[in-house]
Amino acid sequence: MTDAIADDAPYGEEHKQRAADWFAEVQKRLCARLEELEQSVQVHELNEAFEPQSFERTSWDRDGGGGGTMAVLRNGRVFEKAGVNISVVHGEFSEEFRDRVPGAREDPRFWAAGVSVVIHPRSPLVPISHMNTRMIVTTEGWFGGGGDLTPVYPDPEETERFHDAFRDACAPYGDDYYDRFSKWCDEYFYLPHRKETRGVGGIFYDNHATGDWETDFKFTQDVALAFVSVYPDIARDKMNLKWTPEQRLAQRVKRGRYVEFNLLYDRGTIFGLKTGGNTDAILMSLPPDVAWP
Repeated sequence: MTDAIADDAPYGEEHKQRAADWFAEVQKRLCARLEELEQSVQVHELNEAFEPQSFERTSWDRDGGGGGTMAVLRNGRVFEKAGVNISVVHGEFSEEFRDRVPGAREDPRFWAAGVSVVIHPRSPLVPISHMNTRMIVTTEGWFGGGGDLTPVYPDPEETERFHDAFRDACAPYGDDYYDRFSKWCDEYFYLPHRKETRGVGGIFYDNHATGDWETDFKFTQDVALAFVSVYPDIARDKMNLKWTPEQRLAQRVKRGRYVEFNLLYDRGTIFGLKTGGNTDAILMSLPPDVAWP
């Protein structure tokens, strides 16, 4: 990597390894929690044709350096598709991309690691959700991430529960963290051509570097832990409810909004494709069954 950051300095080799190890731990913990739901859901006529599924893991290598592991659960009883992917990649940004990333104009080399989660439940009563956390190093270094909830049928109590988890994660780090990052989430996950937000929000942050690496890393860990704790509990509360064909169609239409945002506006999708990432891993976020009215 770049000589601008010493190996023992913040965002140096020791810190990269700690971050990469943590992202792998998040993958392990969340996959285990979602697999437990697959095994414990009640069987009824709407899901009995589907067997409980586990995550299949596939490793991949990036031509320019690094790689990752896709963990994808497909066609389950609770989750029609769920992906929990990790990656650790390095290389050089293309000329067209260097002005868009802090510190890349001075030196095009980069290192990036993270965990990315997208969950598409089978039931339209269980909300779609997304979470990612990452660390990126150029001649500068920073953290980013967040999580958001996209219910087909918004439930105020469920929404508040999700937000409370992130509010609690933010609280030890700054009085303004939750308000600032929640507002950023609403602004980021917005579809201009629809004039609507993608869901009911959460938090989003990027280029986060206060000058205290340990504290910023701990904050990023707490964001992931909040999601690993709250989302499976939200899914458990509604995964046994029955749904109607009309509700299923509404879910497929809502998934279409997800596709539109991820392909048109999502920074992670653009970053992955522009830096030669694994296309299947990048597009893991897309749902398996979608409708447009």
